[in-house]
This record gives sequence, structure tokens and C-alpha cells, in this order.
Amino acid sequence: YWDQPSACPGPGAPRCPLIDVASASNFRCFQLRHFHLDLRLNFAVKEMSGWLVLDLVSVQPGIHTLILDSHSSLLIHSIDCKVPGSGQEEPVSLTYRVDPFTDYGSTLNISLPTSAVKPGQLIQITVRYTTTDGPAIWWLDSELTCGQSRPLVFTQGHSVCNRSFFPCFDTPAVKSTYSATVRVPDGVTVLMSASRSSYSKQDRVFQFSMEFPVPSYLVALVAGELQHVDVGPRSRLWAEPCLLSCAVKKLGGSVERWLGVAEELFGPYLWGRCDIVFLPPSFPIVAMENPCLTFIIASILESSEFLLIDVIHEIAHGWFGNAVTNATWEEMWLSEGLATYAQRRITTEAYGETFTCLETVVRLDALHRQLRLLGDNNPVSKLQVKFEPGVNPSTLMNLFTYEKGFCFVSYLSQVCGDYRRFDGFLRDYIAQFKFKSVVAQDLIDYFLCYFPELKDAAVAQREGLEFERWLNGCGPPLCEPDLSAGGALIQPVQDLCDLWRTGTPPDLQSLMSFDLSAWSTFQIVLFLDRMLDHSPLPHDVMLSLSSCYSSLFDGLNAEIQIRWLQMVVRNTFHPDLPRVRAFLHKHTSRMYTVPLYEDLVAGVMKCVAVEIFYQTQPPPAHGTVQFIGDLLVPVLPVSVSPESPVCCEMELPWMQHIPHALAWGV
Repeated sequence: YWDQPSACPGPGAPRCPLIDVASASNFRCFQLRHFHLDLRLNFAVKEMSGWLVLDLVSVQPGIHTLILDSHSSLLIHSIDCKVPGSGQEEPVSLTYRVDPFTDYGSTLNISLPTSAVKPGQLIQITVRYTTTDGPAIWWLDSELTCGQSRPLVFTQGHSVCNRSFFPCFDTPAVKSTYSATVRVPDGVTVLMSASRSSYSKQDRVFQFSMEFPVPSYLVALVAGELQHVDVGPRSRLWAEPCLLSCAVKKLGGSVERWLGVAEELFGPYLWGRCDIVFLPPSFPIVAMENPCLTFIIASILESSEFLLIDVIHEIAHGWFGNAVTNATWEEMWLSEGLATYAQRRITTEAYGETFTCLETVVRLDALHRQLRLLGDNNPVSKLQVKFEPGVNPSTLMNLFTYEKGFCFVSYLSQVCGDYRRFDGFLRDYIAQFKFKSVVAQDLIDYFLCYFPELKDAAVAQREGLEFERWLNGCGPPLCEPDLSAGGALIQPVQDLCDLWRTGTPPDLQSLMSFDLSAWSTFQIVLFLDRMLDHSPLPHDVMLSLSSCYSSLFDGLNAEIQIRWLQMVVRNTFHPDLPRVRAFLHKHTSRMYTVPLYEDLVAGVMKCVAVEIFYQTQPPPAHGTVQFIGDLLVPVLPVSVSPESPVCCEMELPWMQHIPHALAWGV
């Protein structure tokens, strides 16, 4: 049963058994005290090999099988068991079998000896295994790194990928401490999401210890040519040597400043270290809040404002998501919605309400854009998304998780009457539930007990704003926060949009009062996003827009450039097509390539997409190649042959990673 601390003094309300349909494991039958990884990294064959030791206590009688989440890419060599204190020193070999579960994992069934399954008895299970080509582990050849001098490997566990890194209870409901020993070739530095680390140069062995309990998805590793600079008493920036000075210049002492603001709002930072490592463009997402060691894609260094927001968001996860975690993936908003609210409280304190309102408008615009595409009745717009067995939770990560969740948390702040009082509530919420996993009802119960006057006023049943409707209703947020404080930055953007959306180019005199070179990144992004909403535009309007702004955009960051180039593609504006080609040759990260390729394929520029894709050197990372390849498969006509021009020039070494049907137009 879901045994959580009571939200109020006295016994907690009984909970239904917690079910995580994304996990095949019998995690409810055991308490995981600790686990240890002992791994050797082999870059030549792209393998990790070694063993996992689980310290487990059975919490139910009659349990004779341990079921772990695993993956078809894990090669299990042997499994054995020890019972400390039993007098039996030698481990006992165990029988096991691997069964299919879903396309993102398998089931590892381990038969336990009768003597090992007494409730309260500590047992140690050792699994010897080797990793192959699983979704959690990304091996990058040197040409795919930023420095292009040494290979690099990193892991990405969110949401359910780490079962291909090591067998585990791959559910956010289970937390434990862990330790690791990692052996590497000379010249390789290893980092992990751990609170303590050491290195023996003579043995080329790194040792790690995470003294605070974490769920499986927050165990992370990166190894390669990495260097660091200390930027604060508890903050260190890591990157490849060619990136490090840029990263330090961009962030400098900001990390400690943001940590200090967050601590004033939400209480002590619980993790000790707050280090950041910048990863090559192959990193599949923008950032990942691995405790003690945030992973961030290096591409974001181009945009100071987006970098600021992303780092602060990951810092906020130190409280919301990492310290207090959603117990199932169906309630991801408990992590992302609260972290987004916390991020905006930090930016409001550090940079003012006007800046925060502008950034929020950009994101809420994107939320409503997604709603227009999906429709108000689409179930993925619920905060609590019920998904069927076999559905990968990662596919349910969307703007509703973040922005609708943020709006609900903002509403809670509003109904308590004072955001400072709500800050106090969040501090106590963290203190009450730290290092636990919770369900939404835990948060709501604690909120209503913390503010008894709201419970007495039946605020949870307020007509049209019922908590139940917030959590389980489809469609847009039931209400949004007042963002009028951002008017000084937002209104000029809307005024400029209005000038360009009349159907004819505005006269130059009317544009004189809008100096985009003095605008912030978020202002220009908001302008381009709203113009994209009104595409296609008349050709003469696109000509005038290009004449006024395209040269300016060329010198700005990728977040601005990609939006202008999406306008170019969606409006079939051929004069600026060379800019699209140049951008896709330069940027290989999924965050920039996939949106442009999707637009190219959706319009009349399908052949241009194929041509650019084939000519990109170095290619995108394998996962991005696969994704774009799937987009392009329907584009090539059956009549294309290996002798045709589109194919004969493209026999490149990296084409082995492209699906065969794409490579040859079948």
C-alpha cells in the first residue's frame, strides 16, 4: 500500500495500492535499501560491463520471486544471492528468466531461495551483466562531440530508460541511496549524479556515492574528455575543453546567486553540490535535472535568456521533482508544474516580474497553440493522464505537464491570498515530504490542512474551479495568472504583430518606432511565434519581413533563427532557403533540426529536406538520424534508384545508421 507520511498530525488517510503500469517490477514487495554499480567502460566496442548489487528487504510474506525492470539490450550473465548474518559466506547462484514486457523494456524474473524471503530479512542480489545498444546509453564517436577529439558516453534515464542501464525497480515510487565504481581508459573523466566522488589515477577508477535517496531515473553518468571550473562554493561547470570558457563566461557566478534566491524561497538546498555539465548537441533533450549534476545541451549556450531559464528550472527541480517526486508518471505535473512555478518565483525575485511575465506569455502561447492542434477534448491535455500498459511515459511529456501544472499551482497561490504565504507552504511541504515520492492527493491534503480556512470554505469545490476538474478535466487551464505586469515588454510585440498582419507590408515610417536590435530574445521569439500563428502570409509581406529583419536574425541566437526559418519554410519563401540549408548544416541537435524537417516535409519542400539531410556533415546523432529518417521515408519516390543523382552522391559512412528504405528510396 502507498505508505506516506500524513499531511497533517495524526494518521494519514488510507491509500489505494499504488500501481505503476510502466514498471514490470514487484517493487511493492521489497524495500530497496541501497544499490551498488561496478562498471568498466569500453569505448572501442561501446559496452559497459560489470555488476549490480541490490540490498533488499522483503516486506511481504510468501514472496519467492524478485521481479526487476530490464531491457532486451542488457545481457545478463549470472545472478546470485547472499544473506548477511546467516552464517553462509558463499553466494548462492539463482535461476532467472527474461520475459517481454513492452517495447521499452522487459521483465527480469529471479527465483529466490526460501531462506532469503522472510519479511525483514536483508538479502543481497548480485546481477552480472553487459550493456549493448539500449535507449539509456548514448555512445558518441569523436566526430559527434564538440571538440571532435575523443569519444564520449552519457546516460539519459528519464522516464523509463534506465532499465537499459541496469536492472532496477524503474519507477519513481522507489527511492534509495546508491554507490558506484567505474573503471575507464586513461584520459577519460567520469561524472555521476552523486553527492561524493573520488578518483584513483593509478587504477583509473572513479568512486561515487549518493547519500540521499533517489529514484532510478535520476541515476546518470557521463564520461569523456571533460574539464571543470569552480564558479561558486558548491557549483562547478564541466564541459569539453573547447566549450568551457564560453560556459563560464555565460554563467559565471550566477548559479550560486540563483541557489541563494531559491533557498530563501523554498528552504535549504538538500543535495550539497550543484554542478552542471554541458553535453554535445546529440543530447536528446535540452536539460536534465540529475541531482548534484545537471545535464544541459551545449547548443543552449547561444541564447543567454533561454540558458538562464533552463538552468533555473533545473535548479528548481532540486526541491520539486528530486527531493519530492511524483510517485507515478501519470502525475508528472507534480514535478514539472511545481518546478515551473518555482522557476518563475526565482526569476521574479532575481530579475523582476516584468521579465517573468514575458517568459510566461511565450510559454502559455505555446500551450494554446498545442491545444488548437489537439483539440480541447484530447485526454493528453489532462494534468493526470491515465495511460494504458505499454504506453511509454516519455510520449506524454508535453506542455500541459509544465504549463497547465504551473497554472494550477499559481491558482493555489492565488486562493491562499498571498504568494509569500504560499512560499511558506512550499517550504513546509518540502520539509514534510523530502526524499519521498508523493501522489497529487498528498499535495492537496497538505495544502488544505495547512490553510484550514480554505478547507472550511470548500475552496476545492469552488464552482468552475474544482480541484478535481483541474486534475482530470481536458482542455485549457481553468484560469491563468495575471500577467499584466509584463505589459511594457509584451504590448510592443503585439503592436508590431498587428502592423504586419494587415495583409499588406506596413510603411517604413510606422516601423521606425520598433527597434528589434534592442529587444530581448523572448520579445523577438514572441513576435515570431505570433507571426507563425498567422502563416501563410502574402508573398510581398514575406519579402518585406525578410528585407527588414533576416540579416538581423542571422546574427542572433538559434532560438530566434529557427523561428524565422520556420516562417521561411511554412511560407515557401525561396529567397531565404539558403539560410535554412546553412542552419541545418550547422545545427545537429534534435531541438533545432526536427522542427525544421517536420515543416519541410509537411509543405512543398520535401525534396529539399532529403537533399539537406543527405549532405549534412557531420550527421546528427543516431537517435536524431532515426527520427528524421522516419519523417523522410514517405518522401522518396519508388522510382529513385542507386544510380539517380539524389543517391549516387550520398554513399557516406554514416548512412549505415539510416533505415535502408530511406537510404535507397524504397
